Amino acid sequence: MRRTWLFIQTVLGIIFRHPVTGTSIVPILPDGRIVLVRRCDDGKWGLPGGIVNWGQDIPTTARRELAEETGLELVKIRRLVGVYSAPDRDPRIHSICILVEADVQGTIQLEDPLEISEVQAFERSTLPRQNLSHDHEQQLQDYFEGKTTVA
Repeated sequence: MRRTWLFIQTVLGIIFRHPVTGTSIVPILPDGRIVLVRRCDDGKWGLPGGIVNWGQDIPTTARRELAEETGLELVKIRRLVGVYSAPDRDPRIHSICILVEADVQGTIQLEDPLEISEVQAFERSTLPRQNLSHDHEQQLQDYFEGKTTVA
């Protein structure tokens, strides 16, 4: 009986006390602009992205989330920018975010009005860097500085 209880505690700990894995994308249009989404939950701008579904890898998740949130197609992942794991980086849950830079194409289109209120492409100089969700300001800073970050 004790072994069963220990097993149950371990499983519950794995399910409820471990970070969720997600991805964010720095989507680069052919003209060099960066696409951001305005989130419905906090009204702030952020990089497109989301949680890795069971059975998916990071490239598949990045492709799916980009299409779901922006209507754009992921052409190529250029590089890994960083892994962000601070327990307070997302106010909702403890999540680990894997940030990639990607070439994208297509027509910007709002696909998920329950999660995203606006999608827009920005020149680097016009990014709303003071009004970004989660830790996306740090993520973009690391991207622009050419870093590969583990934080």
